[in-house]
Amino acid sequence: MFKVHIRPHWEISVKGEPPLDTKDLLGLLLSIQDTGSIAQAAKAVGLSYRYAWGLLRAAEVLFGEQLLQTGRGRGTALTPLAQKLVWADRRIAARLSPTLHSLASELEAELGRASSATLRTLRMDASHGFAVAALIASIDRDVLPVDLRYRTSTDAVAALARRECDLAGFHIPIGRFAQATASWYRRWLDPEQHCLVHVAGREQGLIVARANPLGLQGLADLARPEVRFVNRQAGSGTRMLLEMMLEADGPPPESINGFNSAEFTHSAVAAYIASGMADAGIGMRAAAAQFKLDFIPLVREEYYFAVRSDALDAPAMRELVELMRQPAYHRLVAALPGYDATHTGEVQALADAFSLPSG
Repeated sequence: MFKVHIRPHWEISVKGEPPLDTKDLLGLLLSIQDTGSIAQAAKAVGLSYRYAWGLLRAAEVLFGEQLLQTGRGRGTALTPLAQKLVWADRRIAARLSPTLHSLASELEAELGRASSATLRTLRMDASHGFAVAALIASIDRDVLPVDLRYRTSTDAVAALARRECDLAGFHIPIGRFAQATASWYRRWLDPEQHCLVHVAGREQGLIVARANPLGLQGLADLARPEVRFVNRQAGSGTRMLLEMMLEADGPPPESINGFNSAEFTHSAVAAYIASGMADAGIGMRAAAAQFKLDFIPLVREEYYFAVRSDALDAPAMRELVELMRQPAYHRLVAALPGYDATHTGEVQALADAFSLPSG
């Protein structure tokens, strides 16, 4: 199967001057941040020392400001401007990666259909999550082609109901909000036609700035006037969960500065906070750990793939479920901060998972 990689790429120009390609510059700045040395950084990213210096000087001329600061015994560090460039790139990657992965997967499927490939492709629609990404990375897609589209949980299960995909990834909170959430997805999932494959347990909560400088403790603190909040997009399972929690216990959404903002992944929320543009957001512990942020747990939830019951015996589906049951994949899931692989790969009836009444 063809492998397609699509990555973000951006340039900067001023007053009609030739644009500066940020690819080498950002790699160099990141390496300087890690090593504290221009020479070591240039070597680490495969650039000559002379080229690295020229690149830095060209960028400083473009911006009219220094990108590096040095001090006796302290090595070389990034200036605030250089840090903003690095964080801008990380936010771009966090925000666009799911979309680009989906586009790459679609293109792989199209190229496969145009070639002599005859393997059955599994169509997977799923809300973005670390366990799903780990699963896709574990699959030998020459043997088991998978066409992955990242989309909201609601869009995924609706696509399954329309037979536009074979697996739909979504999540259900454990506890007081489980039944309300399950009732929402029951609009598209039928106990007579669908079943669930357990992907992972995971932890949702407030992602806050490192060391939690504002001393946030829970949702009530989001109404404080100095707190800047970054939200998930409308239609996402995480946004739906937050709205249910606020309706039950407050504060009112209109009292939260930034409630109507929208980021499309947990990683994008974390990157937004890590860059200093917000103080708190809703998301997974794994995303907080990815950017070395603090985390206030609020709820545990279960992530599932919904599938048609009559599709479980298809060879490709059997192979995928068997891969999910392997110890190697369980170890990958369990290693993710806030994740639990106890039931990973188990097939459940919809009625059992949703605690539906019999009859």
